[in-house]
Amino acid sequence: MELHAGHHTIAHFAGMSFNMDTLYMTWLVMAVVILIGWLATRKRAMVPRGTQNVMELILEGLAGQLKPSLGKYWGLVSSILFTYFLFLLISNELGLIPSPHILASPTNDLNTTLGLALTSSVIVWFVGIKAHGPGYFKHYLQPFAPFIVINLLEEVAKPITLSFRLFGNILAGEIMLEVLNYLSPYLTPIIWLAFSLVVGIIQAFVFTILVTSYLGMSIGEEH
Repeated sequence: MELHAGHHTIAHFAGMSFNMDTLYMTWLVMAVVILIGWLATRKRAMVPRGTQNVMELILEGLAGQLKPSLGKYWGLVSSILFTYFLFLLISNELGLIPSPHILASPTNDLNTTLGLALTSSVIVWFVGIKAHGPGYFKHYLQPFAPFIVINLLEEVAKPITLSFRLFGNILAGEIMLEVLNYLSPYLTPIIWLAFSLVVGIIQAFVFTILVTSYLGMSIGEEH
């Protein structure tokens, strides 16, 4: 059976289902991120060249956008935010590489995007407690105690919207690429591929900057 974007090879174990292609590709992306980190740091120099230069340009540009929201807590979460961006960037672009349905973006699976979003929520709570102590959770009762319902609904909505935004954009892009390749297998898919490459970069940045925004709100004096 021919596989298409959004279809997964499922394995069952201990009463649970696993999307094996997503797991394989997630491990591949992690290996690529580690390899890039190793190449960028193995021969560090005051005057960067090669991979170190490229990575420093990317991370310095990213830091310029994210750091103002976090102040003194930047050092606490900068590595996590950089890892989010690199992981998502590589994941988003991986499914665009022409292959006979071998390579697929891990982010075209809602399990991956929801897992990342839930992890970001845990990080937000951790940083909030780090900044304010247990009193951090008092903001759920502001401005009045009955607002706890609305505030909790907002807290639940954050990871859901984060995950569906990323998942929807990446999956839709891959499906559109398959459709265009079927209808017109020459110029149109190339144009859409270039567009999808840009979308992949934007989605990685949007996810990272939204997590940064939530972190900024968690450390602020008012929530």
